[in-house]
Amino acid sequence: MATSKLTISIETSTIENAKLYAKQQHVSLSKLIQKYLQSVSGKQEKVVDIKPKHEFSQWVQELMLAGHPTPDFDHKAEYHKHIEEKYGI
Repeated sequence: MATSKLTISIETSTIENAKLYAKQQHVSLSKLIQKYLQSVSGKQEKVVDIKPKHEFSQWVQELMLAGHPTPDFDHKAEYHKHIEEKYGI
């Protein structure tokens, strides 16, 4: 399917909220807008699945410490901190 660029004007706060929502749903903002426009136009060519592709079993979900990754967590810094504590570097 061919795609085209579209320039639209939307309030900044609305854009920021939409970006946050799209990130939480693990989908791009473009796909989110495309799905919405298809739904209001009554022409749904391809349904975009917003839900995660994999459903984990209950016991795997219980093993997970966090439901979603923390965006401000610095994995590299925590890893280096762990190595320093472990080996005294």
